[in-house]
Amino acid sequence: MAQPAQARVAIVDFSLGNLFSVKQACEYVGLQAHITSTRKGIETADAVILPGVGAFGDAMASLRKLDLVDLLRDLAASDIPLMGICLGVQLLMTESYEFGSHQGLGIISGPVVRFDNPQEDGKILKVPHIGWNRIYRGKDNRDEGADPWTDTLLAGLAEGQCMYFVHSYIVQPEDPAVILTTTHYGHIEFCSGLRKGNVFACQFHPERSGSQGLKIYRNLAIQLNNQKDREAC
Repeated sequence: MAQPAQARVAIVDFSLGNLFSVKQACEYVGLQAHITSTRKGIETADAVILPGVGAFGDAMASLRKLDLVDLLRDLAASDIPLMGICLGVQLLMTESYEFGSHQGLGIISGPVVRFDNPQEDGKILKVPHIGWNRIYRGKDNRDEGADPWTDTLLAGLAEGQCMYFVHSYIVQPEDPAVILTTTHYGHIEFCSGLRKGNVFACQFHPERSGSQGLKIYRNLAIQLNNQKDREAC
């Protein structure tokens, strides 16, 4: 029996991301990762990662210039894993109110809004939200006692696991069923991770979250390699 080929991951380069950290995380767990801004580079991959750090409007303008908007929407409607990180999760949404109003990819219905004066013990917290914070299971539309992280890229992570965040804006999905994780910053509870079909996205940076963050990439590698094994049989 032929050995399965190494799974290939395309990391989308639209000039606003920590691309090499994501690439290193992928390679650490055994994935063949390449950074690309071309349709061909994305279309030939087994999975696609949309990272990003920066302004929403600039990112969408870059994706339109590269002719990647419709391709990313098509990927979201396929069975190919699509993973969004930080700005990447925000780009999946309908629109953002960062420096005006900007249309997003519209893969997940709902807006992107700025933190509204998060407070703790009567004090207003700094924005952007920078540093380690905990992720908790989304409770809306979940069966009592069920683990909504099973069979997702968060499988094996503990409730309350710390992840690394850097952001000023948060996503507000209209459908609570897509919310995988929530996080508290002061009095504000926000969606920090979501899933819809083959789409997984998180506001935190798994590649900057130590060994626990690498589990997310390892889960992606397991998912893709299992698919490769089935194809090789």
